[in-house]
Amino acid sequence: MPLTVHQTISIYMIKVGAITNSSVLQIGSTGSVQSQSDIYNTGGYTEPAPTAEVIQEAVPLVPLAP
Repeated sequence: MPLTVHQTISIYMIKVGAITNSSVLQIGSTGSVQSQSDIYNTGGYTEPAPTAEVIQEAVPLVPLAP
């Protein structure tokens, strides 16, 4: 069933708290959402990052059930 949607959207202010790799920010209607993944080397790095230090297991601040 073909459906045509005409809409006008005016956004005066939008605040996005966080966007993660799997987030979708949609404004308006869409027939399909296609995933897109882009990786950018904005820092101009030429070699891998150093290995992270191993931190001893910490005691949680809130007691958790086993």
